[in-house]
Formats: sequence, structure tokens, C-alpha cells
Amino acid sequence: MKHPLESLTTAGGILLLAFISCLLLPAPSLGLALAQKLVADFHLMDLSQLYTILFCIWFLLLGALEFFVLRFIWRRWMSPAG
Repeated sequence: MKHPLESLTTAGGILLLAFISCLLLPAPSLGLALAQKLVADFHLMDLSQLYTILFCIWFLLLGALEFFVLRFIWRRWMSPAG
């Protein structure tokens, strides 16, 4: 019998792996001119707000990518259901 929280712990584990990946992989670096242009275009307060948004998007993209890669590997080679 499956545990009722198994899907929640699986998703939490994948998010934890994505967080660790974010710490190991550097986020994209913007040049100063591009960063200032983006701050002006999106009406942000300063560069720190821009980089906070950039890091959040980077975290979500890596988490989604890692989720689909791990799900593919699990279903392809390790799933007991075959």
C-alpha cells in the first residue's frame, strides 16, 4: 500500500535537488547595461529586485527540468511497474 504523502515527499525531494543544483550552477549573468535596461523596462526599484526575480525564475526552470529528467529516468529504467 502506498503512503498517502508519497507524492508530496517525492515532489519535495525533487525541489530540494533543484535547490542544490541552483547553488551549484551559476545563474545567468547580465551585463550592467542590459540589467539597467531591464530595470527601466519592467519599472523595478533597483538591480537587487531584478536579480531576485532572475534567481526565482532560474530556480523554477532548473526544478522543472530536473523533475522531468528524473521522472523520465525513473519511468524508463528504475520503475518497479516496468
